[in-house]
Amino acid sequence: MNRGNLSRRGFLAKSLGALSAAGLPIWFANELLLDAQETKKAATTGANGRIVMGAIGTGTNRTRRTGDAPIRGERGIHIMQNAMNENGVQMIAVCDVDRPNAEFAQGVVRDAERGGSRDCTVFSDYRRLLENRDITAVTIGTPDHWHALVAIAAMRAGKDVYCEKPMTLTIEESKLVARVARETRKVFQVGTQQRTEYAGRFRLAAELVRNGRIGRVSRVTTLIGNNPVGGPFKVTPVPEGLDWNFWLGPTAQVDYVAERCHYEFRWWYEYSGGKMTDWGAHHNDIAQWALGMDESGPISIRGTGAAPSDRPNSYNCHPTFEVTYVYGNGRAGGEGTRLICRNGPAENWPIRETRGDRQVVADNGILFEGEDNKWIWVSRSSIQASDRTLLSEELPASATRLPRATNHMANFLSCVRSREQPICHAGIGHRSVSVCHLGVIATRFFANTTLRWDPREERFTGENAEAANRHLSRALRAPWRLEA
Repeated sequence: MNRGNLSRRGFLAKSLGALSAAGLPIWFANELLLDAQETKKAATTGANGRIVMGAIGTGTNRTRRTGDAPIRGERGIHIMQNAMNENGVQMIAVCDVDRPNAEFAQGVVRDAERGGSRDCTVFSDYRRLLENRDITAVTIGTPDHWHALVAIAAMRAGKDVYCEKPMTLTIEESKLVARVARETRKVFQVGTQQRTEYAGRFRLAAELVRNGRIGRVSRVTTLIGNNPVGGPFKVTPVPEGLDWNFWLGPTAQVDYVAERCHYEFRWWYEYSGGKMTDWGAHHNDIAQWALGMDESGPISIRGTGAAPSDRPNSYNCHPTFEVTYVYGNGRAGGEGTRLICRNGPAENWPIRETRGDRQVVADNGILFEGEDNKWIWVSRSSIQASDRTLLSEELPASATRLPRATNHMANFLSCVRSREQPICHAGIGHRSVSVCHLGVIATRFFANTTLRWDPREERFTGENAEAANRHLSRALRAPWRLEA
């Protein structure tokens, strides 16, 4: 055995040890390493098939903190960089309605060691970027209220799309995006990277649940955090370089308030859905995956929450909330699985996680509960079970296995080349974001009332149906309109 093989074997052993130390069972860690090797091999092969890209919606260039880590830029910049880090990609254009941010993104592209272009062009109107026939794929990192308009225009212009989550602002918009993806046969990936990354923990949990490791699932709890409270905020002059009217786009014309724009748009129902569509788009997506509901959804929804501020120019998403969904997968007419999506853990929450040198109550993740008091907990930092053997026992060869990938952007780009469906295509993204929007509708407009939902027809039924169905879409400010 030559030195290269010894080095490789040592590296694999070290990697396997690190994955095991992170709580993954040996059998799954082995699979993960093999998958990572295949991804690397495919990326090397794909380097010969160049993909020319543009980034639409790069976001602010400021530095903010996530946990203990300072992060410069928003998801628009990050997904653009993720694409440029992959072999065979060339980013040649960026677009943002805030000129300083677009120029910051242009500088990032020009300074990149690979994947960037010295001739990177800046646009303020996404439609002009889409006119470039050399561009074959785009990333979309705009605020949520722009996702559907930009995504549909991009696919109609012949581009494949990587779109940040949540896929759209409304259920009707996500239906349209999914339909256009089918009609145009464009590759569309929703940025729900928990299906691929974080050491595969979420896929492992979903596969174990799918294969009955905890028996019939009675309840799933997704913890997604509180919505911020703030305001009234001051009306100030529009910053130089920001086209505020274009930023508002299809939403109502309002005075400029800095806290409406850029990252903080998430906490306004006009542009997003708060934590329900921010983190819910991640955790509820995994719940759907684990329950085998990628093509379906719940049959009833009941939401409640602390009243948001009614003061002008204030964050207006419910600060705290709890939404209970019921699925139609019960036995012999009995109640199906309940999905409870809430801002934080209930009293006496049993799950603890290690943070630094201390144990804390786990407040962000997914708890699957089954029969005989069996449970599996998964978050971005840990996977636990009521009995360790639920994780350590390898799934049999006959088990149901879910699509596998170790890098979300790499999966998208691989599919751009192969024309296969990515791991979270538009059809899946539509169903997952629908769960989130159903929760928002129930909490905002029908608090403490059970709404009935037909997942096949994708309409509310029964009492309050007519009123509830009016919230499946929103009016767009002229001249903007969805042309699907």
